[in-house]
Parts: sequence; C-alpha cells; structure tokens
Amino acid sequence: MSRSIGRRTVQASLAVLTAGAVGLAGCAEPESTESATAEGSSGATGEITLYTSEPQAKIDQIIAAFNEEQPGIEVNVFRAGTGDLKARIEAERSTGAVAADILLAADVPTFEAYKDEDLLREYEPAEADALEEFALDPDGYYVGTRVIPTVIAYNTNDVTEPPTSWAALTEPEYKDRIVLPNPDVSGAAAFNAAAWSLQPELGSEWIQALGANSPQVAESNGPVAQAVAEGARSIGIVVDYLVRDLAAKGSPIAVSYPEEGVPYITQPGAIFADAPNPEAAELFLDFIVSKTGQELAVEQSYLPVRDDAGSPEGAPAMADITLFDQDLDEIAASKESAVAAFNEAVR
Repeated sequence: MSRSIGRRTVQASLAVLTAGAVGLAGCAEPESTESATAEGSSGATGEITLYTSEPQAKIDQIIAAFNEEQPGIEVNVFRAGTGDLKARIEAERSTGAVAADILLAADVPTFEAYKDEDLLREYEPAEADALEEFALDPDGYYVGTRVIPTVIAYNTNDVTEPPTSWAALTEPEYKDRIVLPNPDVSGAAAFNAAAWSLQPELGSEWIQALGANSPQVAESNGPVAQAVAEGARSIGIVVDYLVRDLAAKGSPIAVSYPEEGVPYITQPGAIFADAPNPEAAELFLDFIVSKTGQELAVEQSYLPVRDDAGSPEGAPAMADITLFDQDLDEIAASKESAVAAFNEAVR
C-alpha cells in the first residue's frame, strides 16, 4: 500500500535581547551565553491537539512535564473513552479532516485499522532502539507508550485466597461476585475480548462459562476498580495500574496475575496524516517514550516500554509477568465478532 504524506515545518523562534547591549558592555563583564529556550527544548512553537483516553490527571502531568522541556508548544486535549474518540474521528472525517494531531488511546486494533486507511503519518521515535520491540509498530506508524496488563483484582477484606487463574473465575464460588468493563466503551476491554477468544486455554468456552457466573458490566476500567475497592464486588477484571493507584491510597485492593498469562496493551500513540503541526506532535510522542517520560509513567503506576526507567512500587518486574502471545493482526480481524460474542455471553 502506498502512502505519501506531506510534512509541514514548525516555525521556531528565538528571542534575541538587544536593547541596552552597548551600554551594558562598558559596565559589566560579559556573561556566558545561555539558551533562550528551556534545556532540551527544540525552540518549537505552536499548538497541538491530542485525542486521548488517558485519565485526565495523568495526561495533565504528562503535558506539564513536556512543557518543562518544550515551553513553546501548547497541548490542547480532548479526553474520552476510546469508543467516543472513534466516533468523533469518524464524524470529522465525514466532513473533512481529523482536527487533532495525535491519538493516544488503548485500542491497538483501532491503530491498525487507521494505518490501513492511510489515516496515520509515518513516525519513528527518536530513541527507538531503547524501546521494547513489542512497543514498536513494524510498519512505523505508531509506538506503544506503556505496558498495561489486564489482571484479576480482589478486595482483600472479602477474599483471603485470591483466584490465580482465569479458569478459576468460572467456578461457582465467584457467581455474582465479578465486575468487568464494557468492551463497547473501553478499548482495552474490546482488545481483551479478542485476546481471550484466541487463547487455546480459554477461548469461547471460557467466555461462555464466565458469562454463566453473571458478572456485572461497568462502564469502564475505573468504575470496575472502584467497585472492588469499595467492596461492591469482591473480584474485578481490570487493568493493573488502577489497582496499584487505589492500593497506594489505602484501599483494600490487590492484584493477582493469572497463571495462564495476561492480555496486555501498550497504549499506542500516533500522529494523524493531516496533523496541523506534525513536527511538534513528534516531539510530544518522543517525550512520552523518552527516559524522562517513561520514568513519569512509572511514577503513574504504569509498566514502562523501556528497561532503564524502573518499575512501579509494588509491581512485579516485566520478566516475572507472563504475557499472552498476541497476534495483532488476528486480534484486529476478530475484535468485532469477539466483542459481540463477549457481550452476548456476559449480559
């Protein structure tokens, strides 16, 4: 497939202080020249628009840290669930071009589809060699920004021996005790529906058995984690960083990583083909996957996509987590039917 995408140049400007220079020269020793921009700044200016499903507080922290390095770039944010982001993008496409520069969201198949539709711009991170191989799109259109496994969460007041496998969740003792996110809203949940269906040890039989235990369907991962922390449901199927966030605040919630392995997403970031400010957009994504950006991800309880950024407090090392063997092409191809089958089974 041929893709030809034009590039626009972000205009850079440096303020040069000249007023009074001659007078000052006669009464002071010359001082060492300092950059007119922040340390590490490219001098780039302008605005970029980000569409993201990232929690508001976390994306605000990311933007604040980015602006310490790139103070001349203003980042405007539209935040929504992945389903709502896709609806907005489709509405904009139908009337012209997508208004945003960057998409940062949880659903990898969406990025695969947008790539095939020539909606994304080619992009290679500045420090690609430092990143985990699975975080890089082989075709060079998006980059994973953190590792987000889906795990079993449990309320430590209600559960003394937590389930250690996905298979255990189909046992009678967990009937009416499980809560999970809606795959029609959560990109991660939609991805998981396909990932589970393709696992030989699980598949459609496991999904049917899980549905027979009458799980509650919450709108997204946040309400799932909250329901478990509050004891409304004792078991949750949820992304792991939310559990760490709540546990750090004193909630009675903990994580079990199932022995069959865990589905995971890398929360990709990509630049739209018609991005108004593509070079500034590249700087933003480069920052997120830089060592500084990934250390911030770790502070935010995420597992990083590079091995020099550490690990979140209380989290196992990546080497100690069994990850599903995920074929992204198969997941993308089967996601729609998998979500439909999942919804039929659990509702």
